[in-house]
Amino acid sequence: MKFFCTKVLLAVSWTTAAAFITPPRPSSTSFINTQRSTTTSLSESALIIQNKGGGHGELGYQIAKLLDADSRITNITLLQDVNADYDKEPFKSYPTDLPNVVVNSIPFEEWIDEFTMQNMLGGGESKWDYIFDNCSKSPTGAHKAFVDCAAKWGTVKLYCYVSSAGMYQPTDSTEFPMAEDTTPIKETAGQHRFDEYVVEKGLPLVSFRPQYIYGPKSNKHSYLDFFFDKLVEGEPIPIPGDGSQLVSLTCSEDVASLLVSPMSKGDPKVEEAATTQRYFNCGTDQLVSYKDVACLCAEVAGIAPSDVQIESTGTEKSDDFPFRATNFYVAPDKAKSTLGWEGPKHTLKEDLVWYYEDYKVRKKPAVVGVNGDDAVVNGV
Repeated sequence: MKFFCTKVLLAVSWTTAAAFITPPRPSSTSFINTQRSTTTSLSESALIIQNKGGGHGELGYQIAKLLDADSRITNITLLQDVNADYDKEPFKSYPTDLPNVVVNSIPFEEWIDEFTMQNMLGGGESKWDYIFDNCSKSPTGAHKAFVDCAAKWGTVKLYCYVSSAGMYQPTDSTEFPMAEDTTPIKETAGQHRFDEYVVEKGLPLVSFRPQYIYGPKSNKHSYLDFFFDKLVEGEPIPIPGDGSQLVSLTCSEDVASLLVSPMSKGDPKVEEAATTQRYFNCGTDQLVSYKDVACLCAEVAGIAPSDVQIESTGTEKSDDFPFRATNFYVAPDKAKSTLGWEGPKHTLKEDLVWYYEDYKVRKKPAVVGVNGDDAVVNGV
């Protein structure tokens, strides 16, 4: 079954729907310390643990920018997975965009124990007040070792963990948006086991569950590139069902603002409320259907609605389709009511303008015209 894009629907809100040098790649047994010492004698300090890339790859960068703008945070360290590619975003922008942030690169390996981890952090006196963990996927190896270290500091006010809404396992009876307290989760998921271990060690855990993320310095582009790839090639876009399934795509800057919201106002009561609630969905409250995404992408690419073909794949999805075959979305209601998060500043419709410009740069000269000719879509 084929159907065509004839009208673009706007995103639906839930309220209406119910002197620094770029570091070389270190060896697996060394780490790099730049700028200030990681020893934190000041009262407000933050440590960001950043993975090597992927869907969450930009969040550490965005969190660091927000914390650097907070006058209460006087010492910021970004603990970077040594396996990151420093020739790619966001890592290559650390020197220019985060001049006041200490960047330490260390290996997150299974053999690392608590003693080794504390030494890599700068020794026994190194400790921080706020932790933003955008790296750990299970309580093993270096990730377990870090938690063990933090549990002994006696200084941690919040341990903010970037988990994943991917652990949700909605059933036929699940009501959407998926709620933190009632939606079934995969009990064996590494992120869930990590949550449990942080709590077991007595740390003030606040665990966030983001969904699909895009951003200006992301190194994962498959969510939106899937649609642009088909559109510029003039190919049908394979979408399961009738394409009316709802999803939320959130800009990394909005995700980061939600992640820092428990401490951004400097209110101990908010921090206490955050650790009491503990689990928060993390995403925009603006919903779009799969058909909406296709049509919005076509609009910014200058492709006429009559030239957009969406082909249903039935109840299954194609191997390259980046989302689930069913509805899959959350709402940030608890983050708004408990943490005082003001909501997203971005909309997908507006952000697709700059995203498409970036897409053309990344894909050039492989991208061809929608009519199948050899013209390169390069914006000129």
